[in-house]
Amino acid sequence: MARKMGLDLGNVNIGIAFSDPLGMFASGFLNYRRQSLEQDLQYLADLVKEKDVDTIVVGLPKNMDGSDGERVKFTYDFCEKLASSTPAQIVYQDERLSTVSAEKMLIEADVRRDKRKQVIDKVAASIILQNYLDKKF
Repeated sequence: MARKMGLDLGNVNIGIAFSDPLGMFASGFLNYRRQSLEQDLQYLADLVKEKDVDTIVVGLPKNMDGSDGERVKFTYDFCEKLASSTPAQIVYQDERLSTVSAEKMLIEADVRRDKRKQVIDKVAASIILQNYLDKKF
């Protein structure tokens, strides 16, 4: 059974998470440090193939009032290019407060500030993906 991949797109890092094969649970995989657009797309396309991903769930950074801002356009533009690099379906998941939730979760787990910076994006990606998976069941 194919997995789902969650992405939290940032300017510096892309948080990446994967579901289990049954598509019930999300777990953080990696904070990928962005290189160039071509390298980023190739890396993600390779992961899709390697991990047998059929759906990429991308966090959509809407404004708190639900409107689209600059980051939403950036996300759509990136995903348009990603769609031509991989056969996986791309879906969007509202990501409002996912990073805040990830930060809160890491603080409650008593993770040091310097360590939180290293994992925050993949934790946010797992929250985005888990929210998507929860809607499916």
